[in-house]
Amino acid sequence: MGQHLNLLFDHYPELRPLGADIEKAVSAIVRMHRDGGKLLICGNGGSSSDAGHISGELLKGFLLKRPMPEAVRKCFSPDYDVSRYLDCFQGGVCTIPLPEMSALLSAYGNDVEPAMQYAQLVYAMGKKNDVFWGISTSGNSKNVVLAAESAKSLGLVTIGMTGEKDSKLSGLCDIVLRVPAAETYRIQEYHLPVYHCICAEVESALFG
Repeated sequence: MGQHLNLLFDHYPELRPLGADIEKAVSAIVRMHRDGGKLLICGNGGSSSDAGHISGELLKGFLLKRPMPEAVRKCFSPDYDVSRYLDCFQGGVCTIPLPEMSALLSAYGNDVEPAMQYAQLVYAMGKKNDVFWGISTSGNSKNVVLAAESAKSLGLVTIGMTGEKDSKLSGLCDIVLRVPAAETYRIQEYHLPVYHCICAEVESALFG
C-alpha cells in the first residue's frame, strides 16, 4: 500500500473498503502506460469536469516534477528554439478526457445518436493496452454505460467510479470504485480525493 493511499485513509477512514480496488486501478493505469496504451475517461456534468481534472493531473506533473530523461533530451537539436525549454517538459500519462471533444460529440449526437457519443469515441480510439474509466454518480448514466460496453467489447480494462448503490456500471466494469454515499453531491465529494490518490500513486510508481 502506497503512502498516498495511507494518507487518503487517514483523512477518510470510511473509504478504507475501497483500498483493494484503488490499488487495482493504479496497477492497471501503470501497466497501461508501460505498455504504450492510453486512458479514456468520460462522465456527465460534474463527472465530466472530473474527467478533465484527472487528465490534468496525469498529463503533467502533479506532486512530482517528472523531468525529461537524459536520453530524450539528447534527441533535441540545439539548433531549435525548443531546446531552450527542455526543463519545461514533464513526463505524462497519455489521457484523453472524452467530454472535451465537444465538436465531435455535438456532431455525432446531432447526426446519429446522443446516447452513443462516448461509445463511438471509445470504438474509434480504443486499442489493446488502453484503459477506460467511466464516472457516474448513479452508475446508470446511459452514455457512460454504453461506452463501458464498447470498451469491454474491444478488450480494454474498464474502471467504473460510482456511488454506493448497485448499478449497471458496477456490474459491468473490471474495477469498481463505489464510494459510501448516495446523494450526488456527496458522491462527487468522495470521488475527488479517490482520484487524486490514484493519480498520486500512479505518478509515484512511474516517475518517483
